[in-house]
Amino acid sequence: MRVGRLWGIDLHFNLLFLFLLGLYFVAGVLEKGLMIFALVLFHELAHTLAARLIGVRVIDVEVLPFGGVARMGGEMSVEPGKEIAVALAGPASNLLLIGLAMGLRNYGIWSEELSPFFLQINLMLAFFNLLPALPLDGGRIFRALLSVHVGLSEATLIAARMGQVVAVVVACLGVVGVLYGFVGLDVVIIALFVLYSATKEKNLAPYLFIRHLAQKKEELSKAGVLPAEQLVAREDVPLKEVVRLFVPQKFHLILLVDKQMKTLGQISEAQVVDALFTHGMDYPLGAIIKSN
Repeated sequence: MRVGRLWGIDLHFNLLFLFLLGLYFVAGVLEKGLMIFALVLFHELAHTLAARLIGVRVIDVEVLPFGGVARMGGEMSVEPGKEIAVALAGPASNLLLIGLAMGLRNYGIWSEELSPFFLQINLMLAFFNLLPALPLDGGRIFRALLSVHVGLSEATLIAARMGQVVAVVVACLGVVGVLYGFVGLDVVIIALFVLYSATKEKNLAPYLFIRHLAQKKEELSKAGVLPAEQLVAREDVPLKEVVRLFVPQKFHLILLVDKQMKTLGQISEAQVVDALFTHGMDYPLGAIIKSN
């Protein structure tokens, strides 16, 4: 649900989040629900501010109970360092609030009813979000680190699957906790949020991959110089088998051989990407040399 714009960015609240606030109202602890809302929003605004400071375009933000999901410009997919910096900003903001609260306590500014809850929520947002599973911040860091080895698409799928596993485990533990009175129903709801968002990230992986490929040609122009990565492939291999190996911040050169392993020539990453958008994923690599 779109609720407005902030710094030129569309701000959305997930309807299930509003349902969670309703549960806090029914339980008579709406002030705690509003505190969670404020801290989650602060966490997400920290991501947004960090992105803008390092020149990453933020398109829109969806606020969820465990943080949020921000759609950002394609530069994130070709510069893993920026994704790591933006992801770390959220947990860092919660740790900053914890330090601020402890400092205020030394000056007598403390509520025995709400301050411990304030610390608890900030700790949960900081450390839960650092789990290496999408859509959590730790998952984005994990994906960025993994993408330079296996490519962006595969890294996204791995991190999203880990997110689904984490969500199912937390949901099961939450149900047990509810039955035995250890935790509230909100833990189960948050786990369902993570499952929903992880599944969404997994389904969007192919689109992220295509966007990444579309910007690969710009990567060299922007950087000026990039380290080269050499690949060897048979001429009958389709483009899709090669492009999935493309990793950020490297320029790929493909040495083509025939079935007898004789060298046919070399093609560049730029030629492969052009052929992919012109002829499709199943176009054979050897046809690029023949067409030239």
